[in-house]
Amino acid sequence: LKEYQDEPSPQEDLKSIPMLKLSDIDQKPEGLFIEEKQIDDVTVIHHNMYTNGIGYLLLSFDCATVPDELLPYIGLLSSTLGLMDTEHFTYPELTNEININCGGISSDAAIYTDNKDLDKYSIRYEVKGKVLMEKLPFVLNMMKEIIFCTKFDDEKRLKEIIARNKSRLESSMTGSGHTVAMLTGMSEFSPSAYYSNLMRGYGFYELIQKLDQNFDSMKDTICENLKKLVDMIFTKDHLLVSFTADEDGYQKFTQPMTSFAEGLKVSGAAAAKRVYHEVHEKKAYTSSSQVQYVARCGNYNKGGFSYTGALKVLKVIFSYEYLWINVRVKGGAYGCMSGFYRNGDMYLVSYRDPNLKKTNEIYEGAAEYLKNFTVSERDMNKFVIGTIGSMDTPMNPASKGIRSFGAYICHTTYEDMVRERQEVLNCNVESIRALSPLIACAVDQDYLCVVGNQKLINEESEMFDKIQPLFIS
Repeated sequence: LKEYQDEPSPQEDLKSIPMLKLSDIDQKPEGLFIEEKQIDDVTVIHHNMYTNGIGYLLLSFDCATVPDELLPYIGLLSSTLGLMDTEHFTYPELTNEININCGGISSDAAIYTDNKDLDKYSIRYEVKGKVLMEKLPFVLNMMKEIIFCTKFDDEKRLKEIIARNKSRLESSMTGSGHTVAMLTGMSEFSPSAYYSNLMRGYGFYELIQKLDQNFDSMKDTICENLKKLVDMIFTKDHLLVSFTADEDGYQKFTQPMTSFAEGLKVSGAAAAKRVYHEVHEKKAYTSSSQVQYVARCGNYNKGGFSYTGALKVLKVIFSYEYLWINVRVKGGAYGCMSGFYRNGDMYLVSYRDPNLKKTNEIYEGAAEYLKNFTVSERDMNKFVIGTIGSMDTPMNPASKGIRSFGAYICHTTYEDMVRERQEVLNCNVESIRALSPLIACAVDQDYLCVVGNQKLINEESEMFDKIQPLFIS
């Protein structure tokens, strides 16, 4: 027994292991791969790197001419393209042809914020594909088939897709109420969050529920709106291309891309006027769930604060200290999250939380916690190293291409990334304390959204301006 008592415990063994030093970490982030080129008057962002003979292609179309009333239909468009019959293929034939000849084709909406002008944002529709170089003509031809030859007037298939969307959204909201709460809360003050909510969040669910319930009377309108979107979005002057491959791969891409671009019309239409109005309505969505998803949101730029890399470290601190201990360990929630964006938008949200009012009070105490934040130098280094670890996640060529394209379209320079990394590496206790007024500014704006148990929400009804069922009947 004494022999075992003399042996160091596993915890003592861990303490004896030398910790990684901040000086051991690369001071600069990995570079960006951005070469701006032109193919038949279309701008192509070439991410020049070795990809082992695979080309990663992204066609990004600006949706600037799409009016606000049609934006929710973009979410439906992404659910129909590639999942309906086209002029030359039935849906099963289309699926088989794609799976046999390439690594897949998908499409979805995306919103990019401008990091140089935080009031600007871009709504885009993106079609992605990955393929061996010799199959580049195939993947572009199939993209053209899917985009321009889809039979939207196939009422039976369209009805199936809408019903499936409704079922999947309701299932997703049941288990991912934190996403609904966070996006709904931010949509009240953030235009980019508002339009994201319309195309993929609760706003999109409201459209899908309406279309499902009134399909027979609205089917012609649905079909016509999808055709309008294709006509508005997929034009030559709206197209920006991202292509990841080496120089040899790019040369093989030039001719098929030229053929694709030659077939596109030029719109020339004026940009639609976006009509966004801020609201301040504390909302709760009720369901039969026994747990809550509690989100508190705000925008720190409105208080004159700017983004700093220290916010990335704060996210780690909240995840392992303040939110984790109070919401997860003491409160019994299954999880807790936070997010801080360059445009000033931020959120604090709980996941599968038995509490409601108590969690909201914890959010309100976050600024005071930061004001008095104190940890040892060793623990502070752990937070910084953990943050760098999340920033330096290994990336394959496809991920590097997406990262570089995102930087290009958001006007994020390599110098911006270097500065952010230095702000992370130089973060200390004082840096975190300095974030206290920033957090206070955002939290005090009091944007609250909760998804959860009907009984508990009704018991705390004084917290909300509006309470409604999560699922629309």
